[in-house]
Amino acid sequence: MSIARTLASLAVASTLMAATGINAAAPPQNSVPETEASVENWHFSDWAAALPEQGINDPMASEGCPIESPDGLHLYIASNRTGTLGANDVWVSHRLSKATAWSLPQNLGMPVNSTAADYCPTPINNEWLMFVSERPGPETCNAGPGSGDMYIVHLDRDLGWGTPQALGCAELGDGPNTNGGEFSPSWLNTWFGAQLYFSSNGYNGNMDIYVSRVRSDGSFAPATRVNELSTEFDDRMPNIRRDGLEIVFSSNRPGGSGGQDVYVSTRHSIYSHWSVPVNLGPSVNTAGNETRASLSGDGRRLHFGRDGDIFVSTRERN
Repeated sequence: MSIARTLASLAVASTLMAATGINAAAPPQNSVPETEASVENWHFSDWAAALPEQGINDPMASEGCPIESPDGLHLYIASNRTGTLGANDVWVSHRLSKATAWSLPQNLGMPVNSTAADYCPTPINNEWLMFVSERPGPETCNAGPGSGDMYIVHLDRDLGWGTPQALGCAELGDGPNTNGGEFSPSWLNTWFGAQLYFSSNGYNGNMDIYVSRVRSDGSFAPATRVNELSTEFDDRMPNIRRDGLEIVFSSNRPGGSGGQDVYVSTRHSIYSHWSVPVNLGPSVNTAGNETRASLSGDGRRLHFGRDGDIFVSTRERN
């Protein structure tokens, strides 16, 4: 299947699920999108002090890019632990319920992983995975190490992972990837179609946050810089909550605790502008680097990387 047909199928399915609240690939109680009217009433406590993710970190390796599946039962990470095929691989851990512990992470293997660096996994609807890879190939538009492209791959429950497909090159007018580096694809279902948030330094030389609308035919509208979230500093790795009203990302802008810190921005509706980003403070950020934060589907858990380990913070829904 071509990348356009792949994305068209996913975009149409996403629109239908957003409109109907149906997700056949996951338990309804964990994956049904809330209506906009109800999510506007979501209120949360402050984030608790972050703790190392139990059962995930390998003391002999570096881990990062953590993100839950929509149902909260799978945690995808990037790691260079023993068994990695390249500089980094995508790994996944499982659990029986949100109250049980994570299993030992397992390497997704080829064809998702390669001998190059593979990272920034993003599960969608429990049967699709977006990720970033620095692998070479005629379909890529990256310039080598440090300049990964975004890919998508489908999971068949019987046959396993399909062939990853690059999302296409902006320079050729058929995708969001550039000859710079892309990070952290974040897929949002909306009533008018799907959107893809990501960060890139390939558009203007600065690492900024972008969004592209996925048309019904699977093509990408030109990516636009999200000016409310981007500065002249390094703003990267966005992850948007499933209702589209909260987004977290990393930045080294002035006023932080150290290198990269986690920031948050909110909005009243998917048609509104984003608020001025706020640093999440000492419960999450330190003098080190906090990167690639992600929100769980229910908005109650924040996973992120900190200097080679994975941490999690929690909050209560009021």
